Amino acid sequence: MGSSKAALDWHGSTLLRRVTGLAQRTVDGPVVVVRAPDQILPTLPSSIEVVSDAREGRGPLQGLAAGLAAIADRAPIAYVSSTDVPLLHPAFIRRVIDAFTAEIDVVLPEVGGFRQPLSAGYRTTLLARLEELIGADKLKPAFLFAQSQVLGLTGEAMLSDPALAAADPELASVRNLNEPDDYALALTLPPPDIVVERSGALATSGAPCTERVQAWSLGEAADAIALTLDEHVAAALNGDQIDRDRELPLAAGDTVQFMR
Repeated sequence: MGSSKAALDWHGSTLLRRVTGLAQRTVDGPVVVVRAPDQILPTLPSSIEVVSDAREGRGPLQGLAAGLAAIADRAPIAYVSSTDVPLLHPAFIRRVIDAFTAEIDVVLPEVGGFRQPLSAGYRTTLLARLEELIGADKLKPAFLFAQSQVLGLTGEAMLSDPALAAADPELASVRNLNEPDDYALALTLPPPDIVVERSGALATSGAPCTERVQAWSLGEAADAIALTLDEHVAAALNGDQIDRDRELPLAAGDTVQFMR
C-alpha cells in the first residue's frame, strides 16, 4: 500500500478506528490491537488495548499469539480481524462467534473459495499450540489448522444466518484493501443506510422524528440531519450503547436515536 493501512483515512476517521470500533460494539470482551514493535498507531479510544508482536516479520501466527496471550484469561473465544476491512459488519462477527460448539477450536469462513484466517474465530486455549508452532518456525496458519478442530463455513453457510444475509449479502466483510486502487475504490462506495430518530426536545423542533440517512459514523449521521453533536446531545445506538463520539462507526441497518 505504501503506507500504514492502520492510519489510512476513512471518511474522517481511520481504518483502524473503524474496524476496532465495529468489533468493540459487537463483542462483550476486550478488544486488542496487535502492532509491530515500535509501530506508531493512530489515536484510539482508551478502552482499546494495544500489545506488540514479540518479533517483527513473523507472520499472522505471531500476531495471533500476541493477541490471544493478551486476552486468554478473560475470554474463551477471540474474533480476529485484519485492519483493512472497512466493510466489516457486526453481523459477520456474530455469525462466526455463534458457530462455536464445545469441540470446535477454529471457525474459519471460506468466502469466494478462499479461507479467511484473518476474519475468523479462535479459542484462546490454542495459545500453547501456537507458541510451539512459532518456536518450530511453522508460521503458516495451515499448520495450526492441521492440529485443530476447524469448522469451515462456506459463503452459503455463512448466509444461512438471516441477520447476516440481510446486512451483508455479498459478504463484503472480508473484502480487504491490498492495493492503492482497492483503497481508492472503497472510498467511493456509498455509506450504509442508517435510521436516525430524534427524541425528547429534539423531536419538537419541527424536524422529522425519523429519517433515513447514509453515514459511515455517528458524526456523519448527525451532520446528515444538521444536528450539532456536542456535550448537550447524546446518541443511543440500536437502543443500547450511549455515545457522542463522532468517529463511532456505523453499519447497515443501524438505528441511531439522538436525544438532548
